[in-house]
Amino acid sequence: MFKIIGALGILIIATGILINNRKKQSVFYIIGGVCLEIYSIYISDVIFIILQLIFIFTAIYALIKNQAKK
Repeated sequence: MFKIIGALGILIIATGILINNRKKQSVFYIIGGVCLEIYSIYISDVIFIILQLIFIFTAIYALIKNQAKK
């Protein structure tokens, strides 16, 4: 189950890379990052957990920053 969530997370992030809309990209990154965070917690990899948190917070920051420009 958790391996599927992890795989889904990387697929969602990869899809986000292909999208040209910044807002949608950030949303895909956040959702994919959360999926990978769940998987990293499941495998108890502390480094991966920390890096995923940084990735998620960076994507949230980019989304908020992008919304503030409009």
